[in-house]
Amino acid sequence: MRVLITGGAGFLGSHLCDLLLNEGHQVIAMDNLITGNVANIGHLAGRDGFLFIKHDVTNYIYIDGQLDAILHFASPASPIDYLELPIQTLKVGALGTHKVLGLALAKNARLLLASTSEVYGDPLIHPQQEDYWGNVNPIGPRGVYDEAKRFAEAMTMAYHRAHGVDTRIVRIFNTYGPRMRLNDGRVVPNFVGQSLRGEPLTVYGDGSQTRSFCYASDLIHGIYRLLMSDFTDPVNIGNPTEFTIKQFAEMINRLTGNKAGIVYEPLPKDDPKVRKPDITRARTLLGWEPEVDTESGLRTTIEWFKKQIK
Repeated sequence: MRVLITGGAGFLGSHLCDLLLNEGHQVIAMDNLITGNVANIGHLAGRDGFLFIKHDVTNYIYIDGQLDAILHFASPASPIDYLELPIQTLKVGALGTHKVLGLALAKNARLLLASTSEVYGDPLIHPQQEDYWGNVNPIGPRGVYDEAKRFAEAMTMAYHRAHGVDTRIVRIFNTYGPRMRLNDGRVVPNFVGQSLRGEPLTVYGDGSQTRSFCYASDLIHGIYRLLMSDFTDPVNIGNPTEFTIKQFAEMINRLTGNKAGIVYEPLPKDDPKVRKPDITRARTLLGWEPEVDTESGLRTTIEWFKKQIK
């Protein structure tokens, strides 16, 4: 296939570039680099079948020739990013999704939308399954990301129903691994960065809120299986192994040998109290489940971050 990946220089987009190229596909990576980094795809420069285009997908997208699939991963994705870039986040969820769906329609290409567990908001059911509609504050500070993704899902299904566009929707739960930015603002880079600097880890609230962490290689294999499937409703991809944030901080301190401990700060507004995917649909339809245990994935990620700090 010839595949366009928007957000292709980002954390997950760059890993998808690697996987698709290794599977024998041609890849066009598109990114405006407001949160992406060309260093993530620098190793692909000059590789046969790979092309990078710097472009903002909220503007008209032109791709010459055949296009078989589009993976729409363009968006700020960490709280720091989307709180600093609220308008851009809303625009890429709305205008950007509209543009890639129009391109998919014009090229008769399959479109896979990268959605998020944040569509469930601060969930009232646990674990979260795909038929749960969510508990989201649309006017809260996190609403710019939550509602951008919820709108993107609605737009994707509208193009699927009204225009027959072949679509897929993946709801991504917390993911970690090499190529995350140290200043990303998400739990793993925050904790690992602090621990490698010998600082106490900052836990918000009392640390009893839960998260589930999926290693990047597991996640992108699940996404690839979804892309190649014929299932059009949303599918959760994530690791159902659940930790409290306090347990997770203690694990990272142990793995890094950090003796500085933990400090506690107030919980941000609308921060979800629980987060755990129900992956029954992914197991049943895709034959997928995560293989990398959290501690092994963290060891690899910590080694990668050590090189960034130096």
